[in-house]
Amino acid sequence: MAGNSFGQAFRITTAGESHGPGNVVIIDGVPPGLPLTVEDLQEDLNRRRPCQSHITTQRDEADQPEILSGVFEGRTTGTSLAILIRNTDHRSKDYGNIENLYRPGHADYSFDDKYGFRDYRGGGRSSARETTARVAAGVVAKKLIDRAFGGRVLAYVTQVGDVQASVPHPEQLTLRDIEQLPDGSPNIIRCPDLAAARQMIERIEEVRKQGDSIGGVAEIVAVNVPAGLGEPVFDKIKADLAKALFSLPAVLGVEYGIGFGCATMRGSAHNDLFTRGTRTNGTTGIVTQTNRHGGMLGGITTGMPMLLRAAVKPTSSLPIEQPTVTRQGDPAVIQTRGRHDPCLLPRFIPMAEAMVALVIADHWLRWQGQQLPAASV
Repeated sequence: MAGNSFGQAFRITTAGESHGPGNVVIIDGVPPGLPLTVEDLQEDLNRRRPCQSHITTQRDEADQPEILSGVFEGRTTGTSLAILIRNTDHRSKDYGNIENLYRPGHADYSFDDKYGFRDYRGGGRSSARETTARVAAGVVAKKLIDRAFGGRVLAYVTQVGDVQASVPHPEQLTLRDIEQLPDGSPNIIRCPDLAAARQMIERIEEVRKQGDSIGGVAEIVAVNVPAGLGEPVFDKIKADLAKALFSLPAVLGVEYGIGFGCATMRGSAHNDLFTRGTRTNGTTGIVTQTNRHGGMLGGITTGMPMLLRAAVKPTSSLPIEQPTVTRQGDPAVIQTRGRHDPCLLPRFIPMAEAMVALVIADHWLRWQGQQLPAASV
């Protein structure tokens, strides 16, 4: 099976299944000397882990990471970094009734057609359980870009069903704005617009009681990213970001900047005008008065905040009966057992952050490899 690696200079390779022993990621290209502990990894894994609130799946995984190699005395060594997250609460018996049935919205049929058989226990390799490894790798990427240039990546929920949030200044958000309510309690939907957040939770609870699920939109912002990252043809940073986000389970749409809003605009209204001003990192230089280009022009970063959105479909696993077919094509009825999220958005947030951080870290290292020492210029 190909397609388990992502990135060039900062490259990850993952392995694991939903109901196997665990998921592992090997990261190549990590510079030596980067501080890294299990506790660092655990913070984002906790944001992704199941059973974190009443609106997420109740599969109770601790998601405790084990660093197998690449770290010595709390710092990366520059060699391959390997991280393992074991599965401890998988209930494979919940999937015994679908061994010969195709679940609507899942990869069951496509896996059977490609390989001739499949791991039907929770979707096997196609399960979102695989993203634990990506989130762990994303922590390392976040540390790298923070240390290299003060880069920061945050994601948050902007829509659940027909409930839309208003986030006028995403570049000013902090992790606390997304993770906590004013009283210090967890913001379980991870939406910084608190009025919309309450409505989103109500909508999720409503569809869950009906045995259904609901989708939505996540927005991702990256700030303090220097201008110059990305290649102008096939390796545009916007193209790599699109691949990164589309590679996540359940993502059906990706846009950046003004996105599809550009379709109804004229060029004079769409163009961001250049001026001299203060960037998000506090330095002075060339900026744009607006940011409809989402921090990328010609596939290369401009130094303005990078802004992307991902549309996430409703969870396909439903406890209500749905018509389907058997592996032989005979009509049947399926009712998915197991524990599933009524809405994927709250746990999708750290996954999206990880993939965006991985792309930025990779392109920054590639850019560094293109630079001549100052004395040689």
